[in-house]
Amino acid sequence: MATSETVLPEHAATPAHRDGNVLRWLTAYTVSLVGDSVYFVALGWSAQKAAGPTEVGLVMASGALPRALLMLGGGVVADRFDPRRVILGSDALRCLLILVVAAGIALTAPALWILVTVALVFGAVDALFVPAVGALPPRITAPDQLARVTGMRSLSTRLSQIAGPPIGGLAMGLGGPAAAFTVAGLFIALSLPLLLTIRIRSLGAPDAERPETSTARQDLFDGLRYIRRHRLIGPLVAAGAVCELGLIGTLNVGMVLLNAERGWGPSGYGWIVSSFSAGAAASAALLAIAGWLPRAGLMMAGTLLVSCAGAATIGLVPALWLAVVLAAVIGLCAGVFGSLDNALIQTAADPAYLGRVTSVVMLTMVGLAPLSYPLVGAAIGTWGAAPVFVGCGIFASLGVGIALASEAVRQCELPRRPGSAGRAGPSVRGRSSGRGSGGPPEGWPAL
Repeated sequence: MATSETVLPEHAATPAHRDGNVLRWLTAYTVSLVGDSVYFVALGWSAQKAAGPTEVGLVMASGALPRALLMLGGGVVADRFDPRRVILGSDALRCLLILVVAAGIALTAPALWILVTVALVFGAVDALFVPAVGALPPRITAPDQLARVTGMRSLSTRLSQIAGPPIGGLAMGLGGPAAAFTVAGLFIALSLPLLLTIRIRSLGAPDAERPETSTARQDLFDGLRYIRRHRLIGPLVAAGAVCELGLIGTLNVGMVLLNAERGWGPSGYGWIVSSFSAGAAASAALLAIAGWLPRAGLMMAGTLLVSCAGAATIGLVPALWLAVVLAAVIGLCAGVFGSLDNALIQTAADPAYLGRVTSVVMLTMVGLAPLSYPLVGAAIGTWGAAPVFVGCGIFASLGVGIALASEAVRQCELPRRPGSAGRAGPSVRGRSSGRGSGGPPEGWPAL
C-alpha cells in the first residue's frame, strides 16, 4: 500500500474510545452518514413534488440497482487501492454530485429524470464507498480494539438515523429541495478534512500476495474462492445470507402489514421500530464499552437464534405492548450478533481480501435480501401475518444451524489486549491463500 501518510505501530496501546485517530474517523463517518440520511429525505420529497407515488418508488429504488450490481467490483477496488483514498474519493464525488443537483434544482423545478440520474450515480458511488469502509478499521486501530470500534460504529449509525431525517425535513421545510440537497452535501463535505488527518496502521506483508499482472476479474474470482474455502468466513457468509433472506422481509415489509392487520396503526409501528432501534443501540453501546465478549462464536449464534425466535413470535402476540417488548429483545440480540459478526471478520480476514469479503456480505443485504419483499407481501396477503412470520423465522434459523455446524464458528474468539488472556479458539487471522480460519461479515437488517 503505497501511501504518504504516517504509519501507526502494529499494536497501538491506546483504547479505541480514547484514540484520536479512531475518533476522527468515527466523526467523519457519522457526519457522512447524516449527509446520506438528509440526501434520502431530499430525494424522496423532491420526487413527491415532481411526480406521483409510483414515480417516488422508482426514484427511491433506482439507486439500489447500481449499488447491487457494482458492489463486488467495489470490493476489488478497496483491496487494490488504499481504502482511505477510496473513501475520500467517493465522499468527494457524492458531495460534488449533491451540490451540483442542489444548484440545478435552485434554478429550475426538480425534474424526474434528474432525480433518477442522481439516484443511479449516487448508488454507483456507494458501491465503492461501502466496501472501503469495511476494509478501513483494521488499518486505524489494533486488532484487540476492533470489537469496540464496531460497537462505536454501530452507535454512530443509529445516531445518523435519528438525526438525519429531522435535519432533512427542517431544511426541506425552510428552503425546499435545493436547501435540503445543499445541507446533505455540506454534511458529507465535513467528513473530508477529517479523513485527510487519519493515520494508517501498518498491516505488514499481506498473507496472500496478488500477482502484479492480475486483472480485476481475476481478483474478484480469487476473493470469491477465498470466501468459499475459508473454514470460518465461508459458513458465516452463508449463514448471514440465509438469515437476511428469512428475516429482512418480515422486519421491514411484514411489520407494516402486521400493524395494519392488528389495527395498531402507524403509531404502533412507530413504537415497534423505536423499540427495535433502542435495543440495537444498547447492544452497540455494550460492545463499545466492554470491547470484548467471551465465546464470541457461540454467543453470536445464540443471539441470532433468539432473534429468529423473536421474529417468529412477534407475529403471534395479541397486544401491542408485547410486540414492543419483543422488538427490543430482537434489536438487542440482533445488534450483538451483527457487532460480533463484523468484529470477527475485521480481525480474522486476510487484509488483502477484506474489501471483497465486505462487498459480498453487503451484496446479500442490498441486492439479494430485498428480493424477499414482494414474496413476503404476497404471502401475508394470502395467509395472513402470523404463519408468514413463523415460517420466515424458521427459515432464518437454518442460518444458525449452518454456523454451528462449523467447528471454527463454535470455537472462535475475539482477540484480547496484550497482557490479558490472549486469543482463544482457532487462529483468528488465518494464514493461507483461502483456507485459514476467519470471521463473519457484518449483517443484520435495520428496520
